[in-house]
Amino acid sequence: KVQARALIDAAAGRTLRMMFPMVSEPWEFDEARTLVEAQLSRMVARGHAVPKKIEFGCMLEVPALAESLDLLLPRIDFLSIGTNDLTQFLFAADRANPKLADRYDWLSVSLLRFVKRVSDQARAARRPVTVCGEMGGRPLDALALLGIGIERLSITPAGIGPMKAMIRSLALAPLQHEMEGWLRRGVDVRAALTEYASSRGIAVG
Repeated sequence: KVQARALIDAAAGRTLRMMFPMVSEPWEFDEARTLVEAQLSRMVARGHAVPKKIEFGCMLEVPALAESLDLLLPRIDFLSIGTNDLTQFLFAADRANPKLADRYDWLSVSLLRFVKRVSDQARAARRPVTVCGEMGGRPLDALALLGIGIERLSITPAGIGPMKAMIRSLALAPLQHEMEGWLRRGVDVRAALTEYASSRGIAVG
């Protein structure tokens, strides 16, 4: 409640975009939103300045949420896919454990198909989708995300330069065509994408 009031106060007079992490069921999002709206009503009643608008979003990092995404999407204004925790949960592999490191690949067919399915479903519902996490900040991994239709990436300031160089050297339509085939056939996407980028002079290094 204190955190909700602090966010509402900080965004007084502006649009506040509030995202809830680690949601596994739509009702959890509903409860979090209800709590925020109760604090908003409390502050309005006490004469505090409040945001002109609040947009509510959700971070999808628990794979279970994807199975009820059709129920969640009408409730939210935007969606973010958190690839760090999502990959760990999807592969049942602790990314801090070196013995499991070889199972933790952001360019696996399973993960990319999962992200694409979520993104396609959100796009069909006209909800903007952002991918965040380390994956979006690595040029080769980001290239794969662009290839499956992701248009918004959350990256660190240090990653902006390499990302701009990669995007400027890229023809998107041929990449998306290739990615569709790779995911359909279940090939080694990392190897295929590395060769694709090298043969076309796409800056991923």
